[in-house]
Amino acid sequence: MPVTNCANGTLAPYVGNLTQDQVLHLYRRMGFGATPQQVEEGMTKSASDLVDQILDEALDLPLPTAPEWADWLISDYDDFNEQRQEQVISWILQWVRDMISNGFREKMALFWHSHFVTRFESYQCPSQLYQYHKLLQQYAFGNFKTFTHEMGRTPAMLVFLNGVQNTNIEPNENYARELFELFTLGQDNGYTQEDIQEAARALTGWVGYFSPCGPIGFVNVYHDDGEKTVFGKTGNWGYDELHDILFEDRAELIAKYICGKLYEHFVHPQMDDAIVAELATTFQESGFELAPVIRQLFKSEHFFDTYVSGTIVKSPLDCLISFVRESGVPVNEEVVEGIGYLGFNLGHTLFSPVDVAGWPGNRSWMDSNSLTGRWQGLDFIIFYIYENQPEFFRELAKSLTDSSNDPYFIAQVFADYFLSNGLYSPEMYDSAATVLKWEVPQNYFDSGDWNLEWDTVPIQIALLIRHFARLPEFQMQ
Repeated sequence: MPVTNCANGTLAPYVGNLTQDQVLHLYRRMGFGATPQQVEEGMTKSASDLVDQILDEALDLPLPTAPEWADWLISDYDDFNEQRQEQVISWILQWVRDMISNGFREKMALFWHSHFVTRFESYQCPSQLYQYHKLLQQYAFGNFKTFTHEMGRTPAMLVFLNGVQNTNIEPNENYARELFELFTLGQDNGYTQEDIQEAARALTGWVGYFSPCGPIGFVNVYHDDGEKTVFGKTGNWGYDELHDILFEDRAELIAKYICGKLYEHFVHPQMDDAIVAELATTFQESGFELAPVIRQLFKSEHFFDTYVSGTIVKSPLDCLISFVRESGVPVNEEVVEGIGYLGFNLGHTLFSPVDVAGWPGNRSWMDSNSLTGRWQGLDFIIFYIYENQPEFFRELAKSLTDSSNDPYFIAQVFADYFLSNGLYSPEMYDSAATVLKWEVPQNYFDSGDWNLEWDTVPIQIALLIRHFARLPEFQMQ
């Protein structure tokens, strides 16, 4: 069933103080949710200032410290099969930690991971995985042309899309096809089969793979130095020239395609052509810099339209990490490992998208099996914290409700905080309040004796959150 985009507004900056709902909406899209402190601080800022703050903080983040195996060759291992598994798992967990702590940069890196897809099972080398991941983080908000140029030469991509097999003797068209179809132009958009064939010839020569798990260099003798015709332009084109021609001759198409993907992923699954066209103009005029497009989009009155919030299904990692951040759950290794494991079980395995086109996203994340898996994953986090730090739930309730003793008010506050658009009827709020009351006799609520100092409050709040986590509304952002 098609989704209708009812959002109004232009790309003019949103004016006015931000509400709690708007701050949460912004952080859910520009990251993996906000901590309670970030929500409180965000409501004191304008949309423009808060977007600048989030993006500038992401731009200023240093890259993660390289692991000791960042440049290991296969000869550096004692037991390659065992050690590489340990290294990959350790780096997946490092990325989960970064998602929890760094927010927007990692949200963007994850987006690009599903755009410039590689799969670890194809190249098998942890050092190449690290180099690929570093590129996703390094250029998350950078120049898209440079990003594309560098991505095509990274070993993980050269192996995954067979660039390392692309020679003047036997050209391999795989990367050239995906460069146009998936990475820059979109399917059947501004190129022909002949353009793919000629582009593949221009890309030949990146075959210098002399040490397993080592760098892959350019070998001139395997490069086709004959004339090629790409997009109607003829010359002795090589790797650099091909990218120049692509971004000069198909600039408008590239800009619309990339801005359309950004819009569908971060704003609404149904593209607004007028908004995307204006973003594409900004993208072209900036020389394919991503940061100006991001600032324009997230500051806009269009982004803050009420019909934008709650329209996108959370990915499994979004669902789990946003809950951790928004609740302020204490994070330790058990929580990190749990998120990594649950992401794997729910089909969101880092460094292993489903295919070369990446994760389809949005509604494809949701079916009866995956929904049950999400419930179980959230149950794990909620009850792990309850068993180990039960007072966390009491303090969360006090913080969000100003220590209210009204179960209906507490249920409403929690619903409006954790659900993008709250609940849809008074009856749903009543049901939530009933869950919160749990097994406490009604007379204690009637008399006003029950309050947030009650012995059973931690389990009551845990069960209330569990109730919300099982609603369809909780799966949306």
